[in-house]
Amino acid sequence: MASTFRAVRGNRNSQLFFAGLLLSTIGTWVQFTAIAIVVDRLTGKATAIGILTALQFAPMLFFGAWGGAVSDRLDRRKMAIATQSMLAVQAATIAVLDFAGALSVGAIYVLTLALGLINALDNPARRGFVTELVPEHQIASAVSLNTAVMTGARIFGPALAAILIDQVGLATQWLFTANALSFAAIIGSLVLLDPSRLHPPPRVARGGTPVRDGLRYVRRTPILWATFIVFTVVSTFGFDYNVVLPRIANEVWNDEAWFGWTLTAISVGSLLGSLATASRDRVSLRWMAGMGAILGVAQLGLAWAPSGFVAIGVGPIMGLGAAGFVAAMNSITQQECPPDMRGRILALTAVAFLGSYPIGGPLTGLVADTVGLPWSLAYGAVISLVAVGGLVWWALGRHPDDSRFEVLRTLLGSSTAVAPSTSERP
Repeated sequence: MASTFRAVRGNRNSQLFFAGLLLSTIGTWVQFTAIAIVVDRLTGKATAIGILTALQFAPMLFFGAWGGAVSDRLDRRKMAIATQSMLAVQAATIAVLDFAGALSVGAIYVLTLALGLINALDNPARRGFVTELVPEHQIASAVSLNTAVMTGARIFGPALAAILIDQVGLATQWLFTANALSFAAIIGSLVLLDPSRLHPPPRVARGGTPVRDGLRYVRRTPILWATFIVFTVVSTFGFDYNVVLPRIANEVWNDEAWFGWTLTAISVGSLLGSLATASRDRVSLRWMAGMGAILGVAQLGLAWAPSGFVAIGVGPIMGLGAAGFVAAMNSITQQECPPDMRGRILALTAVAFLGSYPIGGPLTGLVADTVGLPWSLAYGAVISLVAVGGLVWWALGRHPDDSRFEVLRTLLGSSTAVAPSTSERP
């Protein structure tokens, strides 16, 4: 536990930031759950939630890399304060429209697109700022703890929304209002930080080709290139369960409240996966591949869960693999890139993860509406397992002097295998 939380131990800046981020992200997940329920009530179609997902993340796909370039040039703290303030205004607008009875599907789509545009700037700035909170040797821990906070908030956010809507009968506009107010936590924490104790990287000069420079760096670094390809494939097809869970909760488990509870169960595992990754001094390909395999297998189980009770039993295992996989990717990228390029590499990671939703989200919704709800989860799980298998096989190919199967036994932890040299170990 001491190694897991070393990035916040004795560091007031980290403590303030992560506390504010946790409270604000809980509000974000409350709103996300409420919006999904509202759209499902209005349309009754998984495709509609897929479109919602596409609108939220399409800006990241098209503009996220440039957002990372901007964050490498500007003061990330000030940039995050500005973007978080804009997100608060977006949430308040949804609340006002809902109070006025004017929150239609069209209005939700427009405001969701606005959310995506703001996030294209906020995501690389806020995530890049995390690396400024700690010295160089604690960056992997800080990045993984950031993932833990983001995923841990899902334990409380969806469950809180489910309780307030299903048990208390609270109208959705109050949940949107709560989210708007929750941004005060993250904005306040950013304002109260001590700038003299930050570790800012050198700012990138204006001009040049910052985005192409970042892409070239990834392409020329084998471990980054391989992990980015696999991460993009898994992100596109293995993380779209939010699109179909509202429909599954209604049609298979017979109660829309199971949507919130299942997200909460997944988030419990996500917190564990993120914290487990944060405890490691360096994150290896073996860890990333193992987490990806857990995600794929557990998602197959969730696809055919016959009841909500079974779903919340499988959910933590799936969350463990999902968050561990994402946290591993974030840590590996920060281990392998220079400080002045972290914003761009983090942005490219966000493009691969969040920017893939406009492709995977609608496709998953289409599979659900035309083929069947179980297959909308199962097809992504199978693709994810194949991609993770390809990552393992690529890692084995980095050791031409050893038998692939001997290296595979090393990756799986066998003491009798011939270990590759330290400089070549994935």
